[in-house]
Amino acid sequence: MEAAFGENSRLPEQLVQNIERIESLTQRLISALALRKPKNPGVEGPGADLFTTAAAGWVKLLSEQPERVLGQQVDYWGETLRHFAEAQAALAKGTFRAPPDEGPKDRRFGNPLWESHPFFNFIKRQYQINADAMRKAASDLEITDMTDRRRIEWFTRQMIDMMAPTNFLATNPDALEKALATEGDSLVKGLENLVRDVEQHSGEFIVSLADREAFRVGEDIGTTAGTVVARTALYELIQYLPTTETVHAIPLVIFPPWINKFYILDLKAQNSLIKWIVDQGYTLFVVSWKNPSPSYGNTGMDDYVTSYLEIMDRVLDLTDQPKLNVVGYCIAGTTLALTLSLLKQRGDDRINSATFFTTLTDFSEQGEFTAFLQEDFVSGIEAEAGRTGVLASQLMTRTFSFLRANDLIWAPAIRSYMMGERPPAFDLLFWNGDGTNLPGRMAIEYLRGLCQRNSFVQGGFALFGQALNVRDVTVPLCAIACETDHIAPAQDSWRGISLMGSTDKTFILSESGHIAGIINPPGKKKYGHYVSSHGFDENFDAWRAASEFREGSWWPRWDEWLSAHSGEKVAARDPGKGLGPAPGTYVHERS
Repeated sequence: MEAAFGENSRLPEQLVQNIERIESLTQRLISALALRKPKNPGVEGPGADLFTTAAAGWVKLLSEQPERVLGQQVDYWGETLRHFAEAQAALAKGTFRAPPDEGPKDRRFGNPLWESHPFFNFIKRQYQINADAMRKAASDLEITDMTDRRRIEWFTRQMIDMMAPTNFLATNPDALEKALATEGDSLVKGLENLVRDVEQHSGEFIVSLADREAFRVGEDIGTTAGTVVARTALYELIQYLPTTETVHAIPLVIFPPWINKFYILDLKAQNSLIKWIVDQGYTLFVVSWKNPSPSYGNTGMDDYVTSYLEIMDRVLDLTDQPKLNVVGYCIAGTTLALTLSLLKQRGDDRINSATFFTTLTDFSEQGEFTAFLQEDFVSGIEAEAGRTGVLASQLMTRTFSFLRANDLIWAPAIRSYMMGERPPAFDLLFWNGDGTNLPGRMAIEYLRGLCQRNSFVQGGFALFGQALNVRDVTVPLCAIACETDHIAPAQDSWRGISLMGSTDKTFILSESGHIAGIINPPGKKKYGHYVSSHGFDENFDAWRAASEFREGSWWPRWDEWLSAHSGEKVAARDPGKGLGPAPGTYVHERS
């Protein structure tokens, strides 16, 4: 005991206290797990067809090329035995030294013990051998359908990541060292964190990425001054207080996605896109969407498009202008494109220009969502939404997290549950955990009509008795995509923009990802951006090759473009008291 914990250890006393805490926490955990509501099996994992396909591919390979299957096994056995023999020989000589690691650096194995300690080094190297064998076995399967192949390889990666030795206490030196240093207290705190997360998420295992008590919307974040000027069952419309004596005549409306809250655009003053836009002399309106309850189950894409039209009418009325500029972010950009197509077909020219942030309109390539957009998962989501009325935010959070499992699941879980650390007070991650539900009908229309059938590009998306098509988007437009975006990949965003009918198109590629690439204020100079005059006649790779890198934020470049489409300057518009101050009431509703 003294060798492990030190001669002044209070282990017996501390151990008794921790055991009592563990017993209490275990009861809380059991009670919290009982809150978990049963879900349709289709949202919990791939259907039987995928397993049948994988098994058939393996049988086909075995029957037609048995030497390849045997070769895989012999290679794996050989690597494992060689690894064991080398470790044994080194230990016998008393001169154990880790073999050189020629692979890419892996942040999971940053502790020096992974290289210097015989046990941990052996575990690490064997995990790498196992992972290589699993990847090769999956890639060698005789499967001709590329969707099935991508899904099998994706789920193989998930299993490899899940089985990493860092995810288990007995093979995680960081967690073991922390447990010894704290006399086991870190493990008890970790259990407290686990219980808290399960309780907060109604029985679901969803690791908190940020301290949920660290911020108050409207007090610490989302504080730009404004007024709620309209409220319906689906949205609140906020008009922001001007900070300049004059403003551009043509107002600007931002439609944020309704998968999360709008205040990602207004976290803190130093990185608030909303404040920055106001400071540049624009009359700015931003939509705050309702967090739908099960009673919104029959709300569909037509209701959201109708809301877009209502908001446009309201803004034109408040500003006494014939035209307005619009911005759509992510799914709200997709819906904005649908609305623009509808307006075009109706002969309505109220939109002066449109900007798209990380927007997909062509879903011919499903990227990392391929695993989830097939019939087994979508049917499961449809059944679940039909039963509950909504696509729950917890389910979406879990799905998006698995797109970056090491960063968004396993690493946070290790820090929280094994190291006993509190989640960080990080505003962006706080926002990320403040998800909203999606109305059931709208979610299924989006998944089936846009994602699966790609009807906005092929054949037309049916709405209000019309077939809406991406080629009907003919207004001047600017699109911003992000270089490492895994939700709306840059090449897929570019492809959708290239199909739009506008003859006045500007495309900007920001460094970083779906959020950090957009929330990239000029003062930080952290991420640069790419611009190009190459046009849209070829493909994204050609545009990218011809592009020019510019240091710093893309915001000033967009301002140059937007100001040219925003008319002359007029006296600033005061929104008055309206229905109450920003950020409104809907933003405080949690799922």
